[in-house]
This record gives sequence, C-alpha cells and structure tokens, in this order.
Amino acid sequence: MAEDTSSPMDEFCGSTFWNATETWWTNNPDFTPCFEQTVLVWTPCAFYWLFVIFDFYYLKASLDRNIPWNKLSVSKALVNLGLLVITALDLIMALIKKGGDSELPLYDLDVWGPIIKFATFLLIFIFIPLNRKYGVQTTGCQFLFWFLLTVLSIPRCRTEVRLDSNRQKIIDSQETEQHDFSWEEYQFASFFVFFTFSCIMLILNCFADGLPKQTKYQRGENEIPELSASFLNRITYQWFDSMALKGYRNPLEEKDLWDLRPQDSCSEVMPIFAHHWNQNVRKNYRSKARVEPKAQFSNGNVTFENPHGDKNGRKKGMASIMPPIYKSFGGVFLFGSLMKLFTDVLTFAQPQVLSLIISFVEAQEKDPQPEWKGIMYAVLLFILAAFQTFILGQYFHRMFIVGLRIRTALINAIYRKALRISNSTKKESTVGEIVNLMAVDAQRFMELTTYLNMIWSAPLQIALALYFLWQQLGPSVLAGLAVMIILIPVNGVIASRIKTYQIRQMKYKDERVKLMNEVLSGIKVLKLYAWEPSFEKQVLDIRDKEIATLRSTAYLNAGTSFLWSCAPFLVSLVTFATYVLIDENNVLDATKTFVSLSLFNILRFPLTMLPMLITNLVQTQVSVKRINKFLNSEELDPNSVLHDPSKPHPMSIENGEFSWGDEITLRNINIEVPKNSLVALVGTVGSGKSSVVQAFLGEMEKLAGVVNTVGKLAYVPQQAWIQNATVRDNILFGKPYDRKHYNKVIDACALRADIDILSAGDLTEIGEKGINLSGGQKQRISLARAVYSDADLYLLDDPLSAVDSHVGKHIFEEVIGPKGLLARKSRVLVTHGVTFLPQVSSIYVIKMGEISESGTFDQLVKNKGAFADFIIQHLQDGNEEEEELNQIKRQISSTGDVPELLGSVEKAIKLARTESLSDSISVTSADSLMGGGGSLRRRTKRQNSHDSVASAASLKKKQEVEGKLIETEKSQTGGVDFAVYKHYIKSVGIFLSVATLVLNFVFQAFQIGSNLWLTKWANDENVSNDTGLRDMYLGVYGAFGFGQVTSYLFCSLSLALGCIYCSKALHERLLTFVFRWPMELFDTTPLGRIVNRFSKDVDTIDNALPMLWRMVISQAFAVLATIVVISLSTPIFLVVIVPIALLYYFAQRFYVATSRQLMRLESVSRSPIYSHFSETVTGASTIRAYNVGDRFIEESDAKVDKNQVCKYPSVIANRWLAIRLEMVGNLIILFASLFAVLGGQTNPGLVGLSVSYALQVTQTLNWLVRMTSDIETNIVSVERIKEYGETKQEAAWELEQDKSKPKNWPQEGRVEFQNFQVRYREGLDLVLRGVSFDIRGGEKVGIVGRTGAGKSSLTLALFRIIEAAGGRISIDGVDIASMGLHMLRSRLTIIPQDPVLFSGSLRVNLDPFEIKTDDEIWKALELSHLKSFVKSLAAGLNHEISEGGENLSVGQRQLVCLARALLRKTKVLVLDEATAAVDLETDDLIQKTIRTEFKECTVLTIAHRLNTILDSDKVIVLDKGQITEFASPTELLDNPKSAFYSMAKDANLV
Repeated sequence: MAEDTSSPMDEFCGSTFWNATETWWTNNPDFTPCFEQTVLVWTPCAFYWLFVIFDFYYLKASLDRNIPWNKLSVSKALVNLGLLVITALDLIMALIKKGGDSELPLYDLDVWGPIIKFATFLLIFIFIPLNRKYGVQTTGCQFLFWFLLTVLSIPRCRTEVRLDSNRQKIIDSQETEQHDFSWEEYQFASFFVFFTFSCIMLILNCFADGLPKQTKYQRGENEIPELSASFLNRITYQWFDSMALKGYRNPLEEKDLWDLRPQDSCSEVMPIFAHHWNQNVRKNYRSKARVEPKAQFSNGNVTFENPHGDKNGRKKGMASIMPPIYKSFGGVFLFGSLMKLFTDVLTFAQPQVLSLIISFVEAQEKDPQPEWKGIMYAVLLFILAAFQTFILGQYFHRMFIVGLRIRTALINAIYRKALRISNSTKKESTVGEIVNLMAVDAQRFMELTTYLNMIWSAPLQIALALYFLWQQLGPSVLAGLAVMIILIPVNGVIASRIKTYQIRQMKYKDERVKLMNEVLSGIKVLKLYAWEPSFEKQVLDIRDKEIATLRSTAYLNAGTSFLWSCAPFLVSLVTFATYVLIDENNVLDATKTFVSLSLFNILRFPLTMLPMLITNLVQTQVSVKRINKFLNSEELDPNSVLHDPSKPHPMSIENGEFSWGDEITLRNINIEVPKNSLVALVGTVGSGKSSVVQAFLGEMEKLAGVVNTVGKLAYVPQQAWIQNATVRDNILFGKPYDRKHYNKVIDACALRADIDILSAGDLTEIGEKGINLSGGQKQRISLARAVYSDADLYLLDDPLSAVDSHVGKHIFEEVIGPKGLLARKSRVLVTHGVTFLPQVSSIYVIKMGEISESGTFDQLVKNKGAFADFIIQHLQDGNEEEEELNQIKRQISSTGDVPELLGSVEKAIKLARTESLSDSISVTSADSLMGGGGSLRRRTKRQNSHDSVASAASLKKKQEVEGKLIETEKSQTGGVDFAVYKHYIKSVGIFLSVATLVLNFVFQAFQIGSNLWLTKWANDENVSNDTGLRDMYLGVYGAFGFGQVTSYLFCSLSLALGCIYCSKALHERLLTFVFRWPMELFDTTPLGRIVNRFSKDVDTIDNALPMLWRMVISQAFAVLATIVVISLSTPIFLVVIVPIALLYYFAQRFYVATSRQLMRLESVSRSPIYSHFSETVTGASTIRAYNVGDRFIEESDAKVDKNQVCKYPSVIANRWLAIRLEMVGNLIILFASLFAVLGGQTNPGLVGLSVSYALQVTQTLNWLVRMTSDIETNIVSVERIKEYGETKQEAAWELEQDKSKPKNWPQEGRVEFQNFQVRYREGLDLVLRGVSFDIRGGEKVGIVGRTGAGKSSLTLALFRIIEAAGGRISIDGVDIASMGLHMLRSRLTIIPQDPVLFSGSLRVNLDPFEIKTDDEIWKALELSHLKSFVKSLAAGLNHEISEGGENLSVGQRQLVCLARALLRKTKVLVLDEATAAVDLETDDLIQKTIRTEFKECTVLTIAHRLNTILDSDKVIVLDKGQITEFASPTELLDNPKSAFYSMAKDANLV
C-alpha cells in the first residue's frame, strides 16, 4: 500500500521526500533528510550553473591580467580541493558500503548527490586560476553560491545532530542485537567537514584577491577602492566608508578624490561610441558605403564621420544619436533592467506576506497558530525587503554609470563636431547655444537613464497589482482601474501643454543667456557709455516672459501632482464603494482592506512615475533633436584644399570661386605663392583680402577652382585669438619649450619689453579673450605663436594693424621681411601699409572680391591702375614717416615715368616733416634697430643669459602668484548656512511658506483619519447585515477623501507660486548686482563663471528647487504619519524608534556632508569644460589652421574625465546612503511586524494598517534623505547667487544732487587732474602716480607714452572705471567723485579701442534708449560715412547685427562707434587708439569727421600716429605713470632735451 503513494522523489532517496505534519503542522518544525539532501543542496548548485555565464563575461571584459598568488587564493584553492576530495570520498564510500552484498540498498541519491556537488565544485575550482589570469578580483556568483550553500545546510545540521543523539540513545540502551551505524556515522562526519569547509569558503569569498600585476591603465596611488573591493563589499558599498568618513570630518577637496575607473574614462567610452556612430552614419547613405575598420586608435584619437556627407551622396535622413547609444551602452543597461525585473516581482511578495500576518492575528482568538509561524512571517517580510534593497542598489548604480558614459560620449561628440562645423552652420547657432547643447542637453540624458526602465516596469507593476487586487476584490477592481485610466489622458493633455511651455521657456532662457553673454563680453563698453540700464531692461523683459511661462508650467504641474496624489485615494474609494454596493454579501474584512490598500500603494509609485517619465522623455526628445541637428549640420569640406606636392608652388589658387554660404564673395581668384617668397594682398576695407586667406585655410565654401597648399601652415588672424593661459603657453601652443628659439622669437616680435612689464613675466596668466592685454600685445603674441611653430607656409592677416609704425617696421624687418626669421618660408601678407610693399616678391590688388591686378611693386606702379590709385589715396592720408616716404619716393622714381605719383609723394614728405611721434616700445632705440654687428652679438649673449638669471626658484614662485589673474572659483565648504535658507524663504514670502506647511499637515491628518476609519469599518461585525450602517461608513470615508483632495490642491498651488516669486526676486537681485560690479571684478572673474550663475543656477531655482521642495515637504509629513500610525497600533514601537532615528540621523549627516561637497566640486569642475569649449568654438579656425585639433580634443577629454572624477563618488554616495537607509527602513518593517505578531495584538485591522504603513516607509525615508540632500546641493545655487549679491559694488549710478545739474553740463569742458593717483586693484602698484594738469575747454590734447606708461588708465580714471587712490579730477570745476556714475559717463563721449557691437538691430547699437529721432541717426551715419552702406541694406536701420558684430567688417564696426559718439556729442571726447584696426581711408574719414564735428569740444587723444596729434594744442608725455612733459607740440620740438623731441628723433622726423 505504502509503495503506491510514494513519489518519484521518494524512490530516488529511498525515504520520504516531504512530510507536511513534520514540517508545517507542528510546534517543532523540521525538514525530511531527503528534502535536505536534494533540494537544499541542489538549489545553490543550479543557481551557480545558471549564472556562471556572468563569470565568463567578467573574464572577457576585464582590463587587467595576472593576479599573483597570495594567502587568500592559495587557501581558496586548498579548501576547494578539500571539498572535491570529500565529495569524491562520499561517492566511493557509498559504492563500497551500500548496494551489492551489504544489506543497505544503494539509492540514486547516493550516486547523483556527490556527482552534482563534485561537478559544481570542480567548475568553481577551474575559475580560481582563470580569475587570477584575467585579473578578476572578486566574483558575485561564487559568493552567492557559498552563501546559499551554507545557509541551506543549516537545517541539515539540526537534523544530523538530532539523529546523532538518537543513535547515542540506541547504542546506550543496547541490549540484544548489534546495530551497524557505520554508514550513518560516516555521513555525520563527512557532512560536518563539508559544512565547515563551506563556511570557510564563504568567509574567504568575503574578501577580494590581490592587485593584478598587468593593467591596461596605470593604477595610481589614488586608485578607487571599488576596483579591488570584494563582492560583499561592493553590494554594501562598504568601500565608500573611508570617503564618507573623510568628508564628514572635514570638507573634501580635490586631492581626496579617487581616480576615475578606467572603464568610464573618455579613452574607453569614446572609441565604442564613435564606432557605432560611424556605422549609423554610413547606414544613412544610399551611396555605397566604404567598409571601414572599427574605430581605430591613432594615438588614442577617435574619428567621427561626417553625417552631412558629400554634396552628391543622397541622404536618407538624419543620423540620430539614439541607435549608437543603444549599441554602445545597451549591455549594462539590459543587465540593470534584469535586476529591475527581480525587484518588481519581490515588491508583490510583500502584500502576500502581509495577508498571512493579518490572518495569523485574526486566528489568535479562535484557534491560535504556533508562535514560530508569526515570527517566520515577520522575518520573511524583512528578508524580502532586504533583498530588494541590495538589488535596487546595484540597479541604480548600473543606470548611473550608463548615464555618465552617455554624457561623456555626447559631450565629446559635440566637442569634436564643433571643431569642424562649416561657417553657414556657425551662423545658425551662437556660441552660447552650442555650449548649451553640452551643458543642458547632454546632462538631460544622464538624469533620464535611471528612470528609463520605468517604461516597461511601470505597466508591469500595474498589471501585477491589478491581478492580485482581482483576487481580493473581484471585478470591482475595474471601477478603480477606470478612474486611473481616465486620469491618464487628462495627464497626457497637461503633459503636452507643459511640453510646449517648456520649449518656450528653453527658448527664452537661451535668449537671455545669449544676451547676458554678450553684455558681459562688452561690459566695459556698456560702462563707458553708461548703457547698462537699457540692457538690464532688455534682460528683464526676456525674464518676464520666461517667468510667465514658468508660472503657467507651475499651475499645470500643481494640477498633475494634485491629480496623482488623489488618484490612490479616489481609486480605493471607488473600488471599495463598488465592492460593497454590488452585492449584499460582499463584506470588507481586515485582510481584504489592507492587502488591497498596500497593493494600491504599490500601484501609486508606477502611476506617479509614468507622467514624470513622460515629461522627462519629452524633454530628452527635445534635447535629442537639438543634438541631432547639430551633429548632422554641415561640416567644412576637408577636401576643399588639396595637398598635392607635384604642383610647382607650395600655395596656389586656380580659378577660385568662394562664398561664405550665401552669395559669392570671391571670384576668378588666381594666386601663386612661390617657395620662400613673400606675397602681399592689398585693397580697401571689405574688398575680400581676409577672405582669400580663409580660402587658403579651407574655411570658405569652395564653389569652383583648385586650392593647393603643401606643408605645415601657420596663421595669424586679423583679430588675435588668445587662450586663457599664460603668455608662454599661448606662444608655445603645445610645442615643446626651446629656450634659444623662444627668446629669438620674443625679441623678433618685440615682446621682450611687454613681458618685462607684466607682473609675472611670460608666466602671467591672460584672461579670457586676452582681456588684460592691449590690442597690439595680443596681435604680437598671435604672431609669435605663428613664428614659434616653425611651419612652412605663413598666412598673415594684417598682423601689423594693431601695432604702431615703429614696432611694425621692426617686426617686418625681423620677422616677415626678406631678412627676417621667416625669410626661408612662403608667406602671404595682408596689409594696409604701403611702406613695406617695395620689399615683397609680388603684390595682388583685390577689389570687390576679384583680383584687379598683380605683379611686383615696380610693375604695378607703371600700370597706373588700381594700385596707383591705392597709393595716391594712401599718401594723401599723410601718416607715413618721412624716412619711409623717401624710400617709396626712391622706389617710384627708379621705375621711371610716373609724375603724378611722385608729386603726391613730395607733398606727403612735406607733411611728414611737420609731424611725428611714436608710441613705440624700447625696440626703437637706434642701436637695436640700426646698430651694427657688435650690438647684435651683445643681444644674443643677453638673450641666453636672460633665462638663467630668472630661474631662481623664489622668483618663480613670486611670478606664479602674481601672474594669476583669474581667481579660482571657490567652492564653498562646510554646511550651507541657515542664512541661505532664510534668504530663500524670505524670497518666497512668509505667508506662502507657512500656508504650505499647514496645508500639508491638514492633508496628512485627513489621510490618517480616512485610514483609521477604514479599520473601524473592517472590524465592525454588524455591517454585514445592516446596509444603513454600511452607507454611513462609506459616506464618512468619502468625506475624508474630499478633505484630502482640497487641502492638497491648495498646498500645491501655494508652493508653486511661492517658488516662482522667489526665482523672480533672486534673478532680479543677481542681475542688479552684477550690472553694478566695478570693472575689476569683471577682470578677475571669468565670463563663463558669471554666465553659469545666470544659466545653470537660475535654472536650478526655476525648475529643480520647486519640485524638490514639494517632494521633501510631502515625504517628511508622510514619515511622521507612518510613525504615528505604527505607534497607535503597537505603542511598544516607540522604544525602537529612538535607536532607529539615531542610525538614520548619522547616515544622513555623514552622507550630506560628503555628498554636498562632492556636488560642489563637481559643479566647479564642470565650468572648465564649458569655458574651454566656448574658447574652442571661437578659435576653431586658428586651431584648424595649426592642425592641433587632436590636442584640444585631448584637453577637453581630460577636463571631462576630471569632472567625472568628482561626479562618480557623488553617485556612489547616493547608493551608499540608500543601502544604509533602506536597511533602517527594513528594520522598521521587521519591528512593526514582530511587535504586531508577538504583542498579543488581537485587532487585525490595526495590525494591517501599521504593517502596510511600515512597508511604505522604506521608500519614503529613502526619498526624504535624497531630497533633503538634493535640496542642500541645489540650494547651493541660491548660495552662489546670494554670494554674487553681496559683492563689492561700484558707486551709485544716480545721485539726488545730479538732478540739479544743467542738461548740457559740462558747458565748457574744462578738465583738471590734481595730484591724481590710481591703481587697478587693491594690492597692485599705482599706475598713475600723482598726475596734475589742466586742460581748458575746447582744447585738443594728445597723450603719448610707451606701452604701460598709463595712457589708458588716464581715460579709465576719467570715466571712474577705476576709482582714485588719491588726488581728484574735476570737470568744469566739479569733482567727478561727487556725482553719480551715469551722470558722469553719459556726459562724456569715448571712441573705444575695440569696436564692440551687440546683437540686435543697428539702431539699438547706436541708440539703446531709443531717445533719438530717425533723422538724427541718419545724420550721424552720414557723418560717419556709413549712410550709403546702411541705405544699401534691405532692413536699413533695423539691420540685424550678429553676435559681436561678426557680419560687419572691423572697419565698419569702428565707424559705428564713431556714429555713436556723434549721436552723443558731449563737450568732452576721448579717443582711445581708435585707429588701429582700420585701413587708411577709414582712418582718414574718422580724423576729418572728428576735426569738423568736435571743433568746439575738449578732445583727449591717446595717440598712435603722428598726424593725429601734431595739430593738437597740447601734448602730454607720460612715463611710468608720471607726466614728464606738458606743453604744445611745437614748443616741445623746439627743445632738443625733451622726451618728445627724442621720440621724434627716433622716428627720424627732426
């Protein structure tokens, strides 16, 4: 009989496999030996065989090799061997002792059991040397295997011990027959040896192996401990403890951070991404794709293909970044998704256990179940939660890594693209917008990856929840589901509205940031013109539009969050109502109610996440589009310039036609530059000289013809591009430093004297865009860079325009000319000067974008064509020196018959005799230019000793300190002061802040109320037969719900509005303060940093903080509610609350201190990426010309990596905290359920309520800390804005007493300086040391002196851009220090050195306050010779000027500045070297206009050329900040001892 009931497993073991009475229905549970020896051993084995594939993957993916043997690996191998021996022994013993002759039958188990174990141990044993060879230091599968094996062997321990004591009893009571227990004894012994070894293996697997010998990347001192952490250490993030502790003790600094994991660095991420991107690009072409190898390392470089393709290849569509992202980073992502699936399933096990606990409590009264079951349920709940915690931790970690890698890939792809975009693309988007792609859009991806899995996980969770709910409540669930489904489209509508607003807000933000960028670039000009209010208003206008969109978004957001917070309640109300009303027999009991409630709670998360996810996806979609558009935009054609060495000349253009993207700019261009020759391009402003140079560089679009260059290029642009680095770095430009060569270059480019003036010599740091250098110095540094690079071909775009004639001459002779350093090179020189033309090999005259004639100087003079006109025109301007004119005269007369030319030369010589002056540097002293061989030898000697003297270390240190201009951005340390929060709350408004808190409190009160009411209802026995009572319960429940709904709605609204008021107020304050900074602050703060405040920080306050506050406040109240509810049901819980709260507090403090500092470091390390990027975009053509793109890409990669170094630990800090906090939450679950089970609690409703609340608490706690720390990290934005709002301000703009001054003050224009002293910043030397002079109204005064003598400082002081350190300046007898800045600045006029224009209409550029009439503006344009140009424009005065005035030539920009001055027309005019970048015609126009239009005014000219000041009434000669002479020019020239005379003599004028 017994045989028939036995299962196959029973036969397999030879004993019972499962006995329910022994295992379940008993007070002393135990498993059967068969179950223990099969299921409990095979489960771990099966697990290992299933997941061993991961071990193989890690072997393959490892970047390291060869771990040396050490005690740990040897002991692992030995213990493993021991296990193999024992299992083998088990098999042998079984075959010997059982079956065959012996009376013990041999069962299948005796054979198969050991074999399965042996195979598994063998596999693990094989992995020990494999892991060593491939440098894998720890493996999770093995750890889990040993863990499971050990834990599951524990029941068998108990059984074996019990059987052993039974045997002892039998043996002791041995009377009659002999029992043979040898087999059992053997099993007992072998099992315990096996068990001991398993435990040892488990312990050994808690540690990681030693460090590998061979690594792909150098492992530094500061290696991240994660790489060598064991599996256990990794899942608990214990390796992070050291940093958490360090960060808690004192604020972290950069040196405390670990190196980046090699897998996350650019050099690992980029090749993969590039490979997939290129594949994707190729797929997009119908034309036959070239088969290319995988992304190759050419010295670690990654090439990206151009998706814009050839002009002819037909394009299917845009190459998108999405497929390459999936392919590159999908693997890790999928593994993460697998984990997510696990946790989702585990989540649903919890309500099932909850229902068991409730039924356990219900049964307590009638027939109590054994105590161990209750305890088991409680522990089971805890184990499920703990499992979920660890898996989720790993999941988020994986997702963050994917996010970081995607960001790295995108930033680098954008960077590489920016180096190659064509000019038409560049026109479409400003620098600001391109930087935004990197700053905002790439960042978006990172934030999205964590949530992306919700796309499938949310529907899955909803489906499972509904399935289990159906089991509880049947079809009534559908009513609840209907409510949810109705809410989804409502939400969808709102989401799409939000999207449109968001795009609009992005647009306004871009506009605002772009405008700020320009304002800050041209801030000096704004201050000189007193134009700040106009631009401040423009920014605020954009901001108001932005705030309006934000307000709409906020209302909508409040709407959605309101919908979703009420959703769970509405759903449960509708469901319960339907359930009890459908059928009289349906009664709510505790199990049904609370299991359903906890399922509804689970439902709540995916339902809340979905809409958030949708908005996030939508934003990312917008970002993807923007990035795609950029990455698919047109690139420069690399083949537009050929490099064909067989051509006769190193540089040539044949029949070239070129355009800047729209109409043809150059046509019929034929130029040949023979080897080692110097070719000049001349022509009037805007004739296309620079365009020819750009054509050689391949920057223009080639429509026809052939461009050919052979050899290395060097390029000097018309507007020097200077990096934010030291002077030396700017000149070396990535080349190694060769002292002799370097000094030669410095002297040839006349930089020696400038370098001596600079505070730290050539190690002085130059500000962004070369802010602390004069135009001439920038130009010479740019030239020195070209000369130092020692290329074969030189393209010099007017390098002598910004330097004055003597320096120009020196540079021509020493560098460019036939005897200069570049004599053996082929050079193209664009020039405005006539003087050097006789010395060039050939000249091309360009007119209206065509070459009108070409030839040598003599040929062209004979032709009497365009060139002769050019020369005559030039000579009439009369600003050449006499000696040069004589040279030209000789040259022309030697060519024979050109009388009219000779005539004009004679005239010019007469003119030049009467005027002369030099603003030159010491180079012009006669010996160095003209001196014979001796002096030259002396000079070389001096050069070589020059360095050795300076190399003393002390000097070097001093230099480095002095040379730092830009202050490093402070990242604040320590906690965020309470003052910051106070500041924020004040900005929100006290009323709204309090209202929000009160309303939240009310909301929670209603929620607890409704839940307690449910308990009462569920426990009421009479409901089942009294419908009136039932309806009463239902009605009150509904009323509670209504309370929840209304209180939450108002709460959302008050919060949203408060946050908007706040961001408005904060931005206004920031703007007001930054506009009122003194100039010195702009010099020491990089532009990127200020823009960062206006973009990133303001964005945080607009978008991030309101969300965070909403979360924090609601979560905090939810946690309080949980504690209240649990304590109501089981008061003993309050005892546990205190230690748990302490644990929680410590984790939180440790975390916040560390994480906040990491976030700060991260944001500080982020700005260099962007400022380097915007620098690159501006200097792209120079970078391409020198072909140093790769070096810049490497620099960018290094900056991104450095940013990751700060970012990665903060991601880990998040996980570290989550694991610890969730364990705290899990303890709350454990205790809440244990007390409920053991406390003799008989009210199942309360138990259900408290446990279902406890189940939520983990997530809430987690969110709470995360959100509070997010608030702390994001409130830093408020702190930074507040910090800028407390900076030093310049004097008041308007003062009361100004109003009394007459409209046309100053009437005379008398300017006097009385013992005036000034310095640029605190702690620097005086630049003017006690200057006194008096200028009468209407006088014309020239100011001369060498570079650095203090000429510009004089004008800056006059405008109070720098404030007096002593003495005073008065205008018309009024001390200028006593008036408002705008009063003063608006009554002075300046034509500044650099012509700065702002994007916007031409009209706004001339008259930003719109106070002048059209006629006045046209009059000014006419006088500044722009009228015909403006008339020719389609839009006239409304002609849009692009960023920085790029669409006007430099000369036209200068004329616009003149027009501004004419519009203002005040009594005092300051002319600052305004003639540098202009060709002679324009210069002449400006001079004439000033002479006629400003006849009545006092004019101060900082002079460059002689004719500008020789007709002035007085000359001021400055030297080292003091006036050495002050008299009329004639008087000074009559006195041979005067400095002015010696300058004139230097210039051979006297």
